[in-house]
Amino acid sequence: MSFAWLKPYMPRSLYGRAALILVLPVVTLQLVVSVVFIKRHFDGVTEQMASAFAREVRLVLETPSAQQRLGVAGPLDIALMPVPGWPERDSALWYDLTASIVQRELRAQIPQIRAVILPDLRQAQLFLQAADGPLLMVVDRRRLSASNPHQLLVHMVVFGVLMTVIAFIYLRNQLRPIKRLANAAEAFGRGRMVPYRPSGATEVRAAGNAFLDMRARIERQIEQRTLMLSGVSHDLRTPLTRLKLGLSLLDHADREDMERDVAEMQQMLDAFLSFAKGASEGEPELCDPISLTESLVEDCRRKGQAVQLVLVEGQGQVQVRPMAIRRALDNLISNAVRYGRHADVSVLVSERAVRWRVEDDGPGIPPDLRGDALRPFTRLDTARNQNAGASVGLGLAIAADIARAHGGVLRLSESARLGGLQADIVIAR
Repeated sequence: MSFAWLKPYMPRSLYGRAALILVLPVVTLQLVVSVVFIKRHFDGVTEQMASAFAREVRLVLETPSAQQRLGVAGPLDIALMPVPGWPERDSALWYDLTASIVQRELRAQIPQIRAVILPDLRQAQLFLQAADGPLLMVVDRRRLSASNPHQLLVHMVVFGVLMTVIAFIYLRNQLRPIKRLANAAEAFGRGRMVPYRPSGATEVRAAGNAFLDMRARIERQIEQRTLMLSGVSHDLRTPLTRLKLGLSLLDHADREDMERDVAEMQQMLDAFLSFAKGASEGEPELCDPISLTESLVEDCRRKGQAVQLVLVEGQGQVQVRPMAIRRALDNLISNAVRYGRHADVSVLVSERAVRWRVEDDGPGIPPDLRGDALRPFTRLDTARNQNAGASVGLGLAIAADIARAHGGVLRLSESARLGGLQADIVIAR
């Protein structure tokens, strides 16, 4: 049997689900005890008390004269008075839990009853047909049913709520280490380091220690990759500088092709350094994504790139590494103007995320090759024009790496406006 229809109504947070697991059995137990035990208990007591009182009423009604009835009713604490008639139907308060049982038992055992009126929880009024005419009998309600049957219900609810609150306090203390671990993992996924110390139950501590070990290994790998690429790129700059100096002494006709090769090698080294830095440059800080995009577009225009900011929506701030985001957007814009005539940039700030979009009118990338385009050192010869300029295959990889380091994603698709490539960087706020 499938319970998929329940999923939309279930809480999504760990606190909500734990509270549901805690409260649902308590409420179910309260209802079962209330309906099965308490109601049966008070129903049985009320039936016995009403039956005993019915015998007293029959004793009073069997007395032949009115004067004798008063003499019998007085010691029984029953007030009698003649009345001209009786109500058409029984009545009781809506919250009187035992009224229906009292009325049913009295009518079943006293044939002379014409109406049973229970105006409150303090008295009961019985309208009877005596031998000498209609008669009203007033009696203390406590003689007909168990007094204050709601008290046990109130006690159960109060103590049930109290125990639920106490249990929830302990439950929250157990869930707090899990939430701290989740916050630390989420911050690390966004490129931030927050202090974390394992605590809580044994299983949670084991998960926390595993997370710390994993974080340390990832940090070492990132550091080793950065040092290796930085060292290789730095060491290659010296022979490149010597090659440039040697080429400058040759004739112009002989050195043109070699200078072009050296310039391409220099560009490759710069790309390697950018890839080595990744998203680690600078510290996370709150910044305005719209202002950041506007300043970047102005800088690209000053460099002679055909780029324009076509759409700005929303407002707000987001916590990112501004220099890393600028590098990612700059790579996307550089790719757009390299393979197309111009680039359009837009930024959308919503309540949950920030989206940067760069579109071009170039040849684009086929859908089956877009996953390969995000891999480092990948050149798509059939998808992009290699004659448009030197490419190392790191531009999209660097942008994707920066987006992932901020807990976001880089998506590639076809531009509906320009027909070329559309690159979206989406980062949660």
